[in-house]
Amino acid sequence: MTEVIAAPTPLGAPPADDVLLEVRDLRTYFHVLDGTVPAVDGVSYTLKRGKSLGIVGESGSGKSVSALTMMRLLDIPPAEIRSGEIWFDGKELLSMPMEQMRKLRGNDMAMIFQEPLTSLNPVFSVGDQIAEQVERHKKVSRKAAWDRAIEALQLVGIPSPERRVKQYPHEMSGGMRQRVMIAMALSCEPKLLIADEPTTALDVTIQAQILELLKSIQDRTDSALMLITHDLGVVAEMVDDVIVMYAGQVVEQGSVDEVLVNPRAPYTMGLIESIPTVDKRGGRLSAIKGTVPNPFNMPPACRFEPRCPYGWDLCHEKAPDLYPAGHAGQLARCHLHTAAGAARLPAAVADHETKMNAGEGIS
Repeated sequence: MTEVIAAPTPLGAPPADDVLLEVRDLRTYFHVLDGTVPAVDGVSYTLKRGKSLGIVGESGSGKSVSALTMMRLLDIPPAEIRSGEIWFDGKELLSMPMEQMRKLRGNDMAMIFQEPLTSLNPVFSVGDQIAEQVERHKKVSRKAAWDRAIEALQLVGIPSPERRVKQYPHEMSGGMRQRVMIAMALSCEPKLLIADEPTTALDVTIQAQILELLKSIQDRTDSALMLITHDLGVVAEMVDDVIVMYAGQVVEQGSVDEVLVNPRAPYTMGLIESIPTVDKRGGRLSAIKGTVPNPFNMPPACRFEPRCPYGWDLCHEKAPDLYPAGHAGQLARCHLHTAAGAARLPAAVADHETKMNAGEGIS
């Protein structure tokens, strides 16, 4: 096996025309009383125009922080963007003046946050909040903005939008508030929609409706979608490409079909094996042993090594890079995909396939 490290895109150079979003070597740290937390540590990924990207990982892996960094919504300090570039529609966001960033945010790029009840203002009607955004970004009259708010509520399937637009957040159910958040995000017809755990705390029926709504809106508007979630089942249905994060780093990336069907990073394998299926009813659920590392005391080399069933001495001595793995475009942060790990890789893949054939994983 030839050891080839994935070459990063050169800093300072604009991305290709078909790329809407490109994150390059992003490092976002938090300075707190106990020390420094590397919340996002060397993350890179690309999203093409009109496509969808899933960002997956356990809580604390850096998924949401990477999106908040992109939107420039973090308090600095305690946050520090230590290095990296974020290119959106040909513009570099981290060096952009804040006034220009405010014009971009909510207009060309919009975010749906995890909990709508804490994101919506309780003292204004939902119509006022949507109309304010339209009025500010589109420079239209108050009446035109209000009409657009009604249209947006209708677009997301809220019945009687002329009446609902006058209601306050507390007068709506959780699913209805989430639809309001989506309507607000779509009101200015953004080129990029970031959905951060958009179905958190919703029942299964409402979850399915929200996800179907996001998919239909993306198809209708040809916008790009970034879906942040811990649910691999949702990712399998919703996105074209996926990146898997662990302890602030990308551990695997590629097309959703390749990553979920043929995972090549041990952490991704463990995530897929831990999903309950009907075939495992009555049996013992698979789990990734151990816990996520303490952010103030990361493992010295591979951050997954203390929990990895396939590790050896090299994993404790040298931090792995993202290496080509599996099919074209698929990358994995694991020494199994180097010349030193070539002899160990077949056994690891076979072990994963044995567990999947036993009924573990996505059904």
